[in-house]
Amino acid sequence: MISQAKGFTLIELMIVVGIVGILAAIAYPNYTEYVQRGNRSEGQALLSDAAASQERFFSQNNSYVTTAADIAKLGMRNTSGTTVTSDTGKYTLTVATSANDGGYTLTATQHFGDATCGNLTLNALGVKGRTGSEKTVEQCWK
Repeated sequence: MISQAKGFTLIELMIVVGIVGILAAIAYPNYTEYVQRGNRSEGQALLSDAAASQERFFSQNNSYVTTAADIAKLGMRNTSGTTVTSDTGKYTLTVATSANDGGYTLTATQHFGDATCGNLTLNALGVKGRTGSEKTVEQCWK
């Protein structure tokens, strides 16, 4: 009786490597987008919390907080001096005012390399925005 060696041929192994490579090429960009979308939700939550704090401050003081020096007056969590950060530190909040913004413009500056949407913005009129140009506002605020 002749015994045959058991195992895989080089051709079979190369076919498997090719299939795994194709699957990885498809899956990795989708995974990256999923992670960035999850990170963006943190920035959206930070802006929503800040907008609620702005309206609460306005109801008590008849003015909005529009400078970094006064940002602590909003009473938000994770405030250190003139900086408010999101829970995991992926975003920092800044406040400003510009013409026709309703009283304030909030900007969540991202720190995780999201070039497609960039920084997220929200003003007193509820107008949402982004600084990136690869996606629409609706896609970035999804």
